[in-house]
Amino acid sequence: MRKDIEIPKVTDIHVAAVREFSEEHRTWDWNAYLINAKSAPIEMALIVSQGYKDEKSTSTLRHKLELLPAKSYAKIEFIEDKLLAVNNVFSVTFFMDGTMYERKFLFPAESISEKEGVDLPVMKGKGVLAK
Repeated sequence: MRKDIEIPKVTDIHVAAVREFSEEHRTWDWNAYLINAKSAPIEMALIVSQGYKDEKSTSTLRHKLELLPAKSYAKIEFIEDKLLAVNNVFSVTFFMDGTMYERKFLFPAESISEKEGVDLPVMKGKGVLAK
């Protein structure tokens, strides 16, 4: 049945890994963010994340954002350092103007590093954009 549903191509939505200092833990941590670079808000964003390498995989995490305004961003989750060595997939589904959109974002193993940082859309600073 899914093959009968047309899901438009997702543009101007990004998942980024950003290195930030945690005042609480006094450490530099990687955090995943959902970025809405569109000029319209997105609604009911569902994000499913999982890491994998070879035959092994991490637990599946699920997150929900009721509303992400235009030209804004929201933190999805903390990325533990040992997960940088595995592939990390973020499946994002959301609604905009009554239409459902879906896209998978991938951070290949070892791709999250400060040397891979680029200027991020909407957010100030640098981070790694998922493919």
